[in-house]
Amino acid sequence: MGKTLTRADLIDALGREVGLSRNDCSDLLESMLEHLAKTLEKGQLVKLARFGNFSVRSKRPRIGRNPKTGVEATISARRVVSFKASQIMRERVEKG
Repeated sequence: MGKTLTRADLIDALGREVGLSRNDCSDLLESMLEHLAKTLEKGQLVKLARFGNFSVRSKRPRIGRNPKTGVEATISARRVVSFKASQIMRERVEKG
């Protein structure tokens, strides 16, 4: 397993690729992530060509089990973010 990619890594890569200052790259990344988050909060789909789709799914309440003790507990209804990689991304990951 390799290193984890962080926001700082993305900001540095963006700076190298585009040639903007670190502060400008940070603002750009934060703005983009905020826009993605707001779109998902509204329950809308986010499609990034050649990367994948982010969507929000509603999960019903269900009975779960504590794996340590075996005690049953109710898991409340919630909304979760789901990601489905594009075919191009799946092929790239598969190749390594």
